[in-house]
Amino acid sequence: MKNIVAFTIIGASAGFLYYYLIGCNNTCSITSSPYNSILYGAFCGIIIGMPSKKRK
Repeated sequence: MKNIVAFTIIGASAGFLYYYLIGCNNTCSITSSPYNSILYGAFCGIIIGMPSKKRK
């Protein structure tokens, strides 16, 4: 559980940094708003932080 929270925070931070440093003005749907970038980054962090099935 701590892993998912940590990756979500890292992903949200990365999304904001992407918006701040690289993002475009009006044409990009994800990077035109900081909220969209943060949500997209947090979602990517959740996906990366989710535990996979362990093989036996």
